[in-house]
Amino acid sequence: MAEKSQSFRDVVVWQKAHAFTLAVYRATEVFPKHEMFALTSQLRRSAASIPANFVEGFRKRTTPDKLRFYNIAHASADEALYHLILSHDLRYADTTALQADLEEVSRLLHGYINGLQRAGT
Repeated sequence: MAEKSQSFRDVVVWQKAHAFTLAVYRATEVFPKHEMFALTSQLRRSAASIPANFVEGFRKRTTPDKLRFYNIAHASADEALYHLILSHDLRYADTTALQADLEEVSRLLHGYINGLQRAGT
C-alpha cells in the first residue's frame, strides 16, 4: 500500500499545477496592458484556482468534500485551457507549451479523482 501524503506539497498533481501557475504568471507579463483586468486576470485566476482548490480539498475529511474541490480544480483547468487558446488565437503569446503542461495537469488530476472515487466504493 502506498504511503499517504502528509502535505499537499508532496502530491505530484499539486507540484505540476503550481509550476503551471508560475509559468502562466510569467507568460502573461507580456500581454497588452489593456488586457490587465480582462484576459490576463482571468487566465491567472483560473490557473491559480487549480492548485488552490486542490489544497482546499486535500485537507477535507470526507470523500464527497474532497471530490467537490478536486472537481472545481478540474473545471478551472478547462477554463484556463480556453483562456490559453484565446491568448494564442489573439497572438498575445505562443501558449502551445502551456497547453501541453495544462493537459498533463488535467490528466493527473483526473487520475487522482478516479483513484479517490474507486477507493470510496
